[in-house]
Amino acid sequence: MEGYLEGIRPIRELEIENKRVFIRVDFNVPLDENGKITDDSRIREALPTIKHAVERGARVILASHLGRPKPGKMSDAELKKLSLEPCAAHLAGLLGAEVTLPEDCIGDAPKKVVYDLRAGQVCLLENLRFHAEEEKDEEGFARELAALADVYVDDAFGAVHRAHASVHGMAKLFRDRGCGFLLEKEILALGKLVTNPDKPYVAILGGAKVSDKIAVLDALLQKVDALLIGGAMANTFLAAKGLNLQASKIETDKLPLARTILEKAREAKVDLVLPSDVVTAQSVAATSGTVVNAGAVPEGGMALDIGPNSVRDFVQRFAKAKTVFWNGPMGLFEKEPFAAGTFGIAKALAESSAFTVVGGGDSAAAVYAAGDAVAKKMGHISTGGGASLELIEGKKLPGIEVLRRPE
Repeated sequence: MEGYLEGIRPIRELEIENKRVFIRVDFNVPLDENGKITDDSRIREALPTIKHAVERGARVILASHLGRPKPGKMSDAELKKLSLEPCAAHLAGLLGAEVTLPEDCIGDAPKKVVYDLRAGQVCLLENLRFHAEEEKDEEGFARELAALADVYVDDAFGAVHRAHASVHGMAKLFRDRGCGFLLEKEILALGKLVTNPDKPYVAILGGAKVSDKIAVLDALLQKVDALLIGGAMANTFLAAKGLNLQASKIETDKLPLARTILEKAREAKVDLVLPSDVVTAQSVAATSGTVVNAGAVPEGGMALDIGPNSVRDFVQRFAKAKTVFWNGPMGLFEKEPFAAGTFGIAKALAESSAFTVVGGGDSAAAVYAAGDAVAKKMGHISTGGGASLELIEGKKLPGIEVLRRPE
């Protein structure tokens, strides 16, 4: 098997016919104040694995977390808002079949539901994080979950960087364990960037903070030919070079670190590119922005997007690339006056002949916001923000490593 998949069996290689198959999915979807799902992409991403298990006659037990409940500290009404009931109902509609939701994920209620399942039927356990033991990777809780099933499958890439009971502790208890199609796809795409990226390799980093990306910056400097930095994190680098960014968001305590990274890039002969122009306004609530040179931000103004010259500079750098990794928007793309930089990069990437990988989180949201036509042309859009960054850093992720079995 290729690179990062070594020792991990995909679901297609597991014996699941008429067996109780526990599939850890990531249904941590956004809900509005009425409990309606506003973006179902995480549920849709899990469909190939779920349908495969159903078609092969497995008795399917799905499990996920939703939000950040505080067990023992929330009212029944607050807990109800984090129930997976909307996800069960939505999944039932997508599958065209009933999805049973027991009132808990451990105890008599789920046992009764699970043991009544027939081949091809599906249940979704209630929110795993209603139990504090989930995030503590508590062994007893892991054993209770494991007792429900014969086979373990992880398809929740967005959670594999967490050593939680449902992605780590319980997986160890199964002889028959492996990955779903989504996790397999993520491992292959991101693993290629770590083990054998085709050159030239260009990385585009944005988002708010340098501090969030220190480890990934270090890792990328050892592999890429060019590193393009936008978003608010570019402000800190520009300030480190002596530019006055006025009221722009800057991590002043990270200026020495930014200078160190600039020096490392020089030593490694990596082309580190910062914005040459920016879109400024006096407030994030402004209805329009003004394009200025990066060193000419007006008094009281703040840089909220990269400018058109910067977009051209960046596109020129990755036009001939064979591999491009993008994580983090180029500006405040949720606001129309400050979206042109992010969408410009997204559209150019979509037209690129390179193998393009988009990190999860805000990066994925930005690509989808740029339109379906743009999203469909990307090589791979990750479903996990933190997990994708940690994998790119070269970290061993607990939820992936536990699936490996010696051949």
